[in-house]
Amino acid sequence: MPTTKNFFATPQDVEAAFYEALERSDLEAMMALWSEDDEIVCIHPGGPRLSGYVTIRESWRRIFESGTKLHVQITPLSAVVNPFTAVHSLIEHVTVAGQNQETAPIVSTNVYVRGPTGWRMVVHHGSPSPPESFGDSPKTLH
Repeated sequence: MPTTKNFFATPQDVEAAFYEALERSDLEAMMALWSEDDEIVCIHPGGPRLSGYVTIRESWRRIFESGTKLHVQITPLSAVVNPFTAVHSLIEHVTVAGQNQETAPIVSTNVYVRGPTGWRMVVHHGSPSPPESFGDSPKTLH
């Protein structure tokens, strides 16, 4: 478990720290923003469901040790926020450093909870999606 934790005052602060840690391949910074709860979940694009702090840390360690540097720009789609939880839906536009070619867009859902140490990530789910899937969608559910 991490020994130091940053205080994240808002879900947006956690989200910014997540993408900064991802771009820097900084394992300690990445894990400092996750909740230490065993019920946390991470699904990398095309990957299996990972749960628990130790398992998720190991997956990020392997990704960061691969040496691939990523640049990620995000496009927010929606956010649902209440006093103790936040769910952000967004598109990640990922470019592999040195290739200057964008990969397929990734549709991601990030879930955050607020506790005594501020906001923390509890779910990150990324899924590749073709660009044409981002057209207008119905806003009313029946």
